[in-house]
Amino acid sequence: MSRSAEPDPGMIGGVAQPDFARLPDPVALFQTRARRFAFLAQSSRLGPYLAFLGELAALQARLAAAMPPPVLPGPAPLDRAALAEDPALQATPAALCAGAADLDMPGPARLALQAVTAADAQDRRWLLGNVLSDRIPEDSAAPHLFAAAAVQVHLARLAAQLDAKSLRPSAPGCCPSCGGRPVTSTVTGAQGIENIRYATCATCATQWNVVRITCLCCGSTKGISYRSAETTEAMVKAECCTECGSWVKILYATKNPTLEALADDVASLGLDLMMKETGLTRGGFNPFLVGY
Repeated sequence: MSRSAEPDPGMIGGVAQPDFARLPDPVALFQTRARRFAFLAQSSRLGPYLAFLGELAALQARLAAAMPPPVLPGPAPLDRAALAEDPALQATPAALCAGAADLDMPGPARLALQAVTAADAQDRRWLLGNVLSDRIPEDSAAPHLFAAAAVQVHLARLAAQLDAKSLRPSAPGCCPSCGGRPVTSTVTGAQGIENIRYATCATCATQWNVVRITCLCCGSTKGISYRSAETTEAMVKAECCTECGSWVKILYATKNPTLEALADDVASLGLDLMMKETGLTRGGFNPFLVGY
């Protein structure tokens, strides 16, 4: 006598349900990002900057693999304010700056790296605190770039230790792992489900499922429209919300599976320049685009 199969917990009413959250694999994350930046640099007006960011992402991958595992300070969402005082996070910028000294980079970035390397504990806490609050002053974007790269390494490694099944939706536009803002969202065909969307945290790279045609900033399903700097078949568009007056990029990995949330956000700077004329506020956070 055969035993009946157990119901699939991923199925509701016979329809597959996507996982709510997907945690980062830090080393693979930064390796993939590095390769994407390097590829995009070959055919972009931003080539030198993208190439530099690719080298920086490769360094992040090496640090993620080599540094001692961080201690998870508590359950999700992680307390960002407390993380600013975490000795493990305090040590990460020093390791990143030491490794970045050998990278090829523009002159202003070199000066910023030297400034961050020489910064005292108080200045370093100020840099890290700004990154953790997702609010970077435009007049000091360059030094914050290195601080942000360090924070990304640390938070991705912390997020990787969380229990994805225990994560729950938070306020609109908030990462369930660390409470940070999304950089972009991506439409994909993962888990055998067509056209599902995941937002990606700009800092820890956790991905969380968001219903399509929903504002990532305020959660509204009204007044949503899409714009692109190219054709209607563009792989990167601006999802605009008239309810809160914001916009966030949406990437269509269903058209190009090599798209990477943060790298393709930087590479599609032309869309940002176009959106400045609309009066809408950019809702996606990217420490590598501050000042543009």
